[in-house]
Amino acid sequence: MKTNVFASLMVMSLLSLASCDYVDDFTGGPAEEPKAEQPLIIAHRGAQSVFPEHTLEAYAKGVELGADYIEPDLVLTKDGVLVARHEPMLSGTTNVADLPEFADRKTTKNVDGKEVTDWFASDFTLEEIKQLRAVQVWPNRPHDYDGKFQIPTFSEIIALAKSKTTASGNKVGIYPEIKHPYFHNQLGFAMEDALLQELDKAGWNHYDAPVFVQCFEVAPLQYINTKSTVKLVQLISTYDVNADGSLVFDVPAGDFISYAAPYDFYVDGDSRTYEYFSTEEGMLFTASYADGIGPWKPFIISFTKDVNGNVDKVLPPSDFIDLAHKYGLKVHPYTFRNEDEKWSGGNPEAEYHLFFDAGVDGVFTDYTDDAVRALESWKK
Repeated sequence: MKTNVFASLMVMSLLSLASCDYVDDFTGGPAEEPKAEQPLIIAHRGAQSVFPEHTLEAYAKGVELGADYIEPDLVLTKDGVLVARHEPMLSGTTNVADLPEFADRKTTKNVDGKEVTDWFASDFTLEEIKQLRAVQVWPNRPHDYDGKFQIPTFSEIIALAKSKTTASGNKVGIYPEIKHPYFHNQLGFAMEDALLQELDKAGWNHYDAPVFVQCFEVAPLQYINTKSTVKLVQLISTYDVNADGSLVFDVPAGDFISYAAPYDFYVDGDSRTYEYFSTEEGMLFTASYADGIGPWKPFIISFTKDVNGNVDKVLPPSDFIDLAHKYGLKVHPYTFRNEDEKWSGGNPEAEYHLFFDAGVDGVFTDYTDDAVRALESWKK
Protein backbone atom coordinates (compact mmCIF):
# COMPACT_ATOMS: atom_id res chain seq x y z
CA MET A 1 0.00 0.00 0.00
CA LYS A 2 1.17 3.52 -0.70
CA THR A 3 2.36 5.45 2.31
CA ASN A 4 0.67 8.64 3.49
CA VAL A 5 1.63 11.28 0.94
CA PHE A 6 2.45 13.93 3.54
CA ALA A 7 4.85 11.56 5.28
CA SER A 8 6.35 10.76 1.90
CA LEU A 9 6.89 14.45 1.17
CA MET A 10 8.68 14.87 4.50
CA VAL A 11 10.97 11.95 3.65
CA MET A 12 11.55 13.38 0.18
CA SER A 13 12.51 16.74 1.72
CA LEU A 14 15.00 15.09 4.06
CA LEU A 15 16.47 13.08 1.19
CA SER A 16 16.74 16.24 -0.87
CA LEU A 17 18.71 17.91 1.92
CA ALA A 18 20.92 14.86 2.26
CA SER A 19 21.79 14.93 -1.43
CA CYS A 20 22.96 18.56 -1.38
CA ASP A 21 26.66 19.36 -1.75
CA TYR A 22 27.38 19.36 1.98
CA VAL A 23 30.50 17.88 3.58
CA ASP A 24 29.98 14.24 4.48
CA ASP A 25 30.79 13.72 8.18
CA PHE A 26 32.17 10.26 7.50
CA THR A 27 34.16 10.70 4.30
CA GLY A 28 35.25 14.30 4.64
CA GLY A 29 34.17 14.95 1.03
CA PRO A 30 31.02 16.07 -0.79
CA ALA A 31 28.09 13.67 -0.75
CA GLU A 32 27.72 11.86 -4.07
CA GLU A 33 24.72 12.88 -6.16
CA PRO A 34 22.35 9.98 -6.87
CA LYS A 35 22.51 8.78 -10.45
CA ALA A 36 19.44 9.77 -12.42
CA GLU A 37 17.54 6.94 -14.06
CA GLN A 38 17.15 7.21 -17.82
CA PRO A 39 13.63 7.16 -19.26
CA LEU A 40 12.05 3.75 -19.74
CA ILE A 41 11.22 2.53 -23.23
CA ILE A 42 7.84 0.78 -23.10
CA ALA A 43 6.84 -1.32 -26.13
CA HIS A 44 3.22 -0.22 -26.57
CA ARG A 45 1.22 -3.41 -27.27
CA GLY A 46 4.55 -4.94 -28.27
CA ALA A 47 6.47 -4.01 -31.41
CA GLN A 48 3.24 -3.35 -33.27
CA SER A 49 5.00 -1.51 -36.06
CA VAL A 50 6.35 -4.92 -37.10
CA PHE A 51 3.83 -7.58 -35.99
CA PRO A 52 0.12 -7.47 -35.12
CA GLU A 53 -0.32 -5.96 -31.66
CA HIS A 54 -0.74 -7.93 -28.44
CA THR A 55 0.83 -11.13 -29.70
CA LEU A 56 3.72 -13.05 -28.17
CA GLU A 57 5.64 -12.38 -31.36
CA ALA A 58 5.12 -8.62 -31.03
CA TYR A 59 6.16 -8.62 -27.37
CA ALA A 60 9.28 -10.67 -28.10
CA LYS A 61 10.21 -8.33 -30.94
CA GLY A 62 9.78 -5.34 -28.65
CA VAL A 63 12.30 -6.84 -26.23
CA GLU A 64 14.67 -7.67 -29.10
CA LEU A 65 14.50 -4.05 -30.28
CA GLY A 66 15.49 -2.74 -26.86
CA ALA A 67 12.34 -2.21 -24.77
CA ASP A 68 12.57 -2.16 -20.99
CA TYR A 69 8.88 -3.03 -20.56
CA ILE A 70 6.21 -4.65 -22.71
CA GLU A 71 2.61 -3.48 -22.42
CA PRO A 72 -0.33 -5.89 -22.57
CA ASP A 73 -3.88 -4.51 -22.47
CA LEU A 74 -6.02 -7.03 -20.62
CA VAL A 75 -9.64 -8.12 -21.10
CA LEU A 76 -11.53 -11.13 -19.76
CA THR A 77 -12.91 -14.17 -21.53
CA LYS A 78 -16.26 -15.77 -20.74
CA ASP A 79 -14.51 -18.21 -18.43
CA GLY A 80 -12.63 -15.47 -16.60
CA VAL A 81 -9.17 -15.69 -18.19
CA LEU A 82 -7.15 -12.53 -18.79
CA VAL A 83 -6.09 -12.22 -22.43
CA ALA A 84 -4.36 -9.45 -24.33
CA ARG A 85 -6.58 -7.27 -26.53
CA HIS A 86 -6.71 -3.50 -26.80
CA GLU A 87 -10.47 -3.51 -26.16
CA PRO A 88 -13.17 -6.01 -25.15
CA MET A 89 -14.30 -5.75 -28.80
CA LEU A 90 -12.55 -8.17 -31.14
CA SER A 91 -13.32 -7.23 -34.74
CA GLY A 92 -10.67 -4.52 -35.06
CA THR A 93 -7.72 -6.69 -34.01
CA THR A 94 -8.69 -10.25 -34.98
CA ASN A 95 -10.21 -12.22 -37.86
CA VAL A 96 -13.38 -13.01 -35.88
CA ALA A 97 -15.65 -11.42 -38.52
CA ASP A 98 -14.33 -13.90 -41.10
CA LEU A 99 -15.25 -16.99 -39.07
CA PRO A 100 -18.82 -18.16 -39.78
CA GLU A 101 -18.95 -20.33 -36.66
CA PHE A 102 -18.90 -17.14 -34.57
CA ALA A 103 -21.31 -15.04 -36.63
CA ASP A 104 -24.03 -15.33 -33.98
CA ARG A 105 -21.76 -13.91 -31.26
CA LYS A 106 -22.03 -10.39 -32.64
CA THR A 107 -23.99 -8.31 -30.16
CA THR A 108 -24.49 -4.82 -28.74
CA LYS A 109 -23.21 -3.76 -25.33
CA ASN A 110 -22.74 -0.46 -23.53
CA VAL A 111 -19.06 0.31 -23.04
CA ASP A 112 -18.27 3.43 -21.01
CA GLY A 113 -21.46 5.16 -22.10
CA LYS A 114 -21.38 4.17 -25.78
CA GLU A 115 -23.50 1.49 -27.46
CA VAL A 116 -21.12 -0.75 -29.37
CA THR A 117 -22.04 -3.57 -31.76
CA ASP A 118 -19.22 -6.08 -32.12
CA TRP A 119 -17.86 -9.42 -30.99
CA PHE A 120 -16.84 -9.24 -27.31
CA ALA A 121 -14.14 -11.31 -25.64
CA SER A 122 -16.46 -11.84 -22.67
CA ASP A 123 -18.75 -13.92 -24.92
CA PHE A 124 -15.93 -16.33 -25.87
CA THR A 125 -14.25 -19.03 -23.79
CA LEU A 126 -10.46 -19.18 -23.82
CA GLU A 127 -10.65 -22.25 -26.05
CA GLU A 128 -12.68 -20.23 -28.56
CA ILE A 129 -10.41 -17.18 -28.26
CA LYS A 130 -7.50 -19.43 -29.19
CA GLN A 131 -9.22 -20.17 -32.51
CA LEU A 132 -8.96 -16.50 -33.48
CA ARG A 133 -5.91 -14.93 -35.09
CA ALA A 134 -4.54 -11.40 -34.72
CA VAL A 135 -4.45 -8.82 -37.52
CA GLN A 136 -2.58 -5.57 -38.02
CA VAL A 137 -4.71 -2.55 -37.13
CA TRP A 138 -2.81 0.14 -39.04
CA PRO A 139 -3.27 0.11 -42.84
CA ASN A 140 0.24 1.49 -43.48
CA ARG A 141 2.03 -1.13 -41.36
CA PRO A 142 3.03 -4.65 -42.46
CA HIS A 143 0.13 -7.03 -43.01
CA ASP A 144 2.30 -10.02 -43.88
CA TYR A 145 1.48 -11.68 -40.56
CA ASP A 146 -2.28 -11.14 -40.48
CA GLY A 147 -4.08 -14.32 -39.43
CA LYS A 148 -0.91 -16.09 -38.25
CA PHE A 149 -0.61 -15.40 -34.51
CA GLN A 150 -2.79 -16.41 -31.57
CA ILE A 151 -4.21 -14.18 -28.84
CA PRO A 152 -2.04 -14.74 -25.73
CA THR A 153 -3.12 -15.06 -22.13
CA PHE A 154 -1.63 -12.82 -19.44
CA SER A 155 0.03 -15.91 -17.98
CA GLU A 156 1.76 -16.63 -21.30
CA ILE A 157 2.97 -13.01 -21.52
CA ILE A 158 4.47 -13.17 -18.03
CA ALA A 159 6.24 -16.43 -18.95
CA LEU A 160 7.64 -14.77 -22.08
CA ALA A 161 8.91 -11.78 -20.09
CA LYS A 162 10.57 -14.07 -17.55
CA SER A 163 12.34 -16.00 -20.30
CA LYS A 164 14.13 -12.91 -21.64
CA THR A 165 16.37 -10.08 -20.54
CA THR A 166 16.62 -6.51 -21.77
CA ALA A 167 19.49 -5.25 -23.92
CA SER A 168 21.14 -3.95 -20.72
CA GLY A 169 20.78 -7.35 -19.02
CA ASN A 170 17.89 -6.44 -16.73
CA LYS A 171 14.62 -8.27 -16.19
CA VAL A 172 12.00 -7.55 -18.84
CA GLY A 173 9.20 -5.60 -17.20
CA ILE A 174 5.48 -5.89 -17.87
CA TYR A 175 3.12 -2.92 -17.87
CA PRO A 176 -0.41 -4.40 -17.96
CA GLU A 177 -3.47 -2.19 -18.38
CA ILE A 178 -6.77 -3.50 -17.06
CA LYS A 179 -9.25 -2.37 -19.71
CA HIS A 180 -12.73 -1.19 -18.78
CA PRO A 181 -12.91 -2.88 -15.37
CA TYR A 182 -16.33 -1.32 -14.65
CA PHE A 183 -17.67 -2.94 -17.83
CA HIS A 184 -16.19 -6.32 -16.94
CA ASN A 185 -17.20 -6.25 -13.29
CA GLN A 186 -20.79 -5.42 -14.25
CA LEU A 187 -20.77 -8.72 -16.17
CA GLY A 188 -19.97 -10.54 -12.93
CA PHE A 189 -16.19 -10.66 -13.08
CA ALA A 190 -13.67 -9.49 -10.49
CA MET A 191 -11.06 -8.15 -12.87
CA GLU A 192 -8.73 -6.69 -10.27
CA ASP A 193 -8.64 -9.96 -8.35
CA ALA A 194 -7.94 -11.90 -11.54
CA LEU A 195 -4.92 -9.67 -12.15
CA LEU A 196 -3.62 -10.07 -8.60
CA GLN A 197 -4.00 -13.85 -8.80
CA GLU A 198 -1.81 -13.96 -11.91
CA LEU A 199 0.81 -11.73 -10.29
CA ASP A 200 0.72 -13.96 -7.19
CA LYS A 201 1.36 -17.05 -9.31
CA ALA A 202 4.28 -15.30 -10.99
CA GLY A 203 5.78 -14.11 -7.68
CA TRP A 204 5.43 -10.56 -8.99
CA ASN A 205 2.77 -9.22 -6.64
CA HIS A 206 5.02 -6.72 -4.85
CA TYR A 207 6.63 -3.31 -5.23
CA ASP A 208 10.05 -4.50 -6.37
CA ALA A 209 8.64 -6.66 -9.15
CA PRO A 210 9.26 -5.43 -12.73
CA VAL A 211 5.59 -4.50 -12.98
CA PHE A 212 3.48 -1.37 -13.40
CA VAL A 213 -0.32 -1.81 -13.39
CA GLN A 214 -2.23 0.94 -15.16
CA CYS A 215 -5.88 1.89 -15.57
CA PHE A 216 -8.03 4.84 -16.69
CA GLU A 217 -10.48 4.20 -13.86
CA VAL A 218 -9.66 5.13 -10.27
CA ALA A 219 -11.48 2.69 -7.96
CA PRO A 220 -9.70 -0.39 -9.38
CA LEU A 221 -6.29 1.12 -8.63
CA GLN A 222 -7.40 2.17 -5.16
CA TYR A 223 -8.66 -1.37 -4.55
CA ILE A 224 -5.40 -2.95 -5.74
CA ASN A 225 -3.50 -0.53 -3.49
CA THR A 226 -5.30 -2.00 -0.47
CA LYS A 227 -4.30 -5.54 -1.51
CA SER A 228 -0.81 -5.17 -2.94
CA THR A 229 2.32 -3.03 -3.04
CA VAL A 230 2.71 -3.50 -6.81
CA LYS A 231 3.44 -0.22 -8.62
CA LEU A 232 0.30 1.53 -9.94
CA VAL A 233 -0.18 4.18 -12.63
CA GLN A 234 -3.23 6.38 -13.17
CA LEU A 235 -3.92 6.90 -16.86
CA ILE A 236 -5.53 10.15 -18.00
CA SER A 237 -6.91 11.29 -21.34
CA THR A 238 -8.69 14.15 -23.04
CA TYR A 239 -11.15 14.25 -25.90
CA ASP A 240 -9.27 16.68 -28.16
CA VAL A 241 -7.09 19.77 -28.35
CA ASN A 242 -8.58 23.24 -29.01
CA ALA A 243 -7.12 25.62 -31.59
CA ASP A 244 -5.32 27.54 -28.83
CA GLY A 245 -3.72 24.38 -27.44
CA SER A 246 -6.03 23.98 -24.44
CA LEU A 247 -7.48 20.53 -23.83
CA VAL A 248 -11.09 19.49 -24.48
CA PHE A 249 -12.95 17.60 -21.75
CA ASP A 250 -16.49 17.75 -23.18
CA VAL A 251 -17.44 14.45 -24.79
CA PRO A 252 -20.20 14.52 -27.44
CA ALA A 253 -23.35 12.60 -26.52
CA GLY A 254 -23.12 8.93 -27.37
CA ASP A 255 -19.33 8.69 -27.34
CA PHE A 256 -17.01 7.03 -24.83
CA ILE A 257 -17.21 9.05 -21.61
CA SER A 258 -13.83 7.59 -20.61
CA TYR A 259 -12.16 9.77 -23.26
CA ALA A 260 -12.35 12.68 -20.81
CA ALA A 261 -13.17 11.32 -17.34
CA PRO A 262 -12.77 8.10 -15.34
CA TYR A 263 -15.89 6.10 -16.10
CA ASP A 264 -16.26 5.00 -12.49
CA PHE A 265 -16.32 8.69 -11.51
CA TYR A 266 -19.10 9.28 -14.03
CA VAL A 267 -21.34 6.44 -12.83
CA ASP A 268 -20.84 7.56 -9.22
CA GLY A 269 -21.94 11.11 -10.08
CA ASP A 270 -18.45 12.55 -9.60
CA SER A 271 -18.06 15.49 -12.00
CA ARG A 272 -14.25 15.52 -12.01
CA THR A 273 -12.67 15.02 -15.43
CA TYR A 274 -9.09 14.04 -16.19
CA GLU A 275 -8.25 17.75 -16.06
CA TYR A 276 -8.45 17.45 -12.26
CA PHE A 277 -5.51 15.04 -12.26
CA SER A 278 -3.26 17.65 -13.91
CA THR A 279 -3.72 20.08 -10.98
CA GLU A 280 -1.76 20.15 -7.75
CA GLU A 281 -4.79 18.87 -5.84
CA GLY A 282 -5.21 16.08 -8.38
CA MET A 283 -1.57 15.08 -8.18
CA LEU A 284 -1.80 14.93 -4.38
CA PHE A 285 -4.92 12.76 -4.71
CA THR A 286 -3.25 10.44 -7.23
CA ALA A 287 -0.18 10.04 -5.01
CA SER A 288 -2.40 8.67 -2.25
CA TYR A 289 -2.83 5.39 -4.17
CA ALA A 290 -0.54 5.39 -7.22
CA ASP A 291 3.16 5.56 -8.04
CA GLY A 292 2.85 7.21 -11.42
CA ILE A 293 0.61 8.99 -13.88
CA GLY A 294 0.27 8.23 -17.58
CA PRO A 295 -1.00 11.23 -19.57
CA TRP A 296 -1.79 11.68 -23.24
CA LYS A 297 1.10 13.72 -24.62
CA PRO A 298 -0.71 17.12 -24.89
CA PHE A 299 -0.97 17.29 -21.10
CA ILE A 300 2.80 17.81 -21.20
CA ILE A 301 3.44 19.49 -24.56
CA SER A 302 0.44 20.75 -26.49
CA PHE A 303 0.12 22.56 -29.83
CA THR A 304 -1.98 25.21 -31.52
CA LYS A 305 -3.93 24.64 -34.73
CA ASP A 306 -4.42 26.75 -37.86
CA VAL A 307 -7.81 27.44 -39.46
CA ASN A 308 -7.65 24.07 -41.24
CA GLY A 309 -7.06 22.17 -38.00
CA ASN A 310 -3.42 21.45 -38.78
CA VAL A 311 -0.67 21.90 -36.20
CA ASP A 312 0.50 25.49 -36.21
CA LYS A 313 2.95 25.70 -33.31
CA VAL A 314 4.29 23.42 -30.61
CA LEU A 315 3.86 25.02 -27.20
CA PRO A 316 6.37 25.04 -24.31
CA PRO A 317 6.02 22.24 -21.75
CA SER A 318 3.37 22.69 -19.09
CA ASP A 319 4.03 22.32 -15.37
CA PHE A 320 2.61 18.77 -15.46
CA ILE A 321 5.91 16.95 -14.91
CA ASP A 322 7.07 19.31 -12.18
CA LEU A 323 3.80 18.82 -10.29
CA ALA A 324 3.91 15.06 -10.68
CA HIS A 325 7.50 14.84 -9.51
CA LYS A 326 6.71 17.11 -6.56
CA TYR A 327 4.40 14.37 -5.28
CA GLY A 328 6.71 11.49 -6.16
CA LEU A 329 4.82 10.36 -9.27
CA LYS A 330 6.58 8.94 -12.31
CA VAL A 331 5.39 10.33 -15.66
CA HIS A 332 5.01 7.93 -18.61
CA PRO A 333 3.17 9.65 -21.51
CA TYR A 334 1.56 7.88 -24.47
CA THR A 335 1.73 7.21 -27.42
CA PHE A 336 4.77 7.89 -29.61
CA ARG A 337 4.26 6.71 -33.17
CA ASN A 338 5.97 7.76 -36.39
CA GLU A 339 2.65 8.48 -38.08
CA ASP A 340 1.95 11.28 -35.57
CA GLU A 341 3.62 14.45 -36.80
CA LYS A 342 2.04 16.95 -34.41
CA TRP A 343 5.17 17.56 -32.38
CA SER A 344 7.97 16.50 -34.71
CA GLY A 345 7.09 17.88 -38.13
CA GLY A 346 7.93 14.48 -39.58
CA ASN A 347 11.02 13.95 -37.38
CA PRO A 348 10.17 11.36 -34.68
CA GLU A 349 13.60 11.70 -33.08
CA ALA A 350 12.96 15.39 -32.46
CA GLU A 351 9.65 14.56 -30.78
CA TYR A 352 11.27 12.10 -28.37
CA HIS A 353 13.94 14.69 -27.56
CA LEU A 354 11.27 17.28 -26.73
CA PHE A 355 9.73 14.98 -24.15
CA PHE A 356 13.06 13.72 -22.81
CA ASP A 357 14.11 17.36 -22.34
CA ALA A 358 10.83 18.00 -20.50
CA GLY A 359 11.76 15.32 -17.95
CA VAL A 360 9.52 12.32 -18.66
CA ASP A 361 10.37 9.08 -16.84
CA GLY A 362 9.39 6.82 -19.72
CA VAL A 363 7.55 6.71 -23.05
CA PHE A 364 5.02 4.38 -24.63
CA THR A 365 6.05 3.78 -28.21
CA ASP A 366 4.79 1.83 -31.23
CA TYR A 367 8.29 2.05 -32.74
CA THR A 368 10.60 0.60 -30.10
CA ASP A 369 13.79 0.73 -32.18
CA ASP A 370 13.29 4.42 -33.05
CA ALA A 371 12.66 5.26 -29.38
CA VAL A 372 15.85 3.45 -28.35
CA ARG A 373 17.90 5.30 -30.98
CA ALA A 374 16.35 8.62 -29.96
CA LEU A 375 17.23 8.00 -26.32
CA GLU A 376 20.82 7.17 -27.25
CA SER A 377 21.21 10.31 -29.39
CA TRP A 378 19.60 12.42 -26.64
CA LYS A 379 22.08 11.13 -24.05
CA LYS A 380 25.10 12.15 -26.17
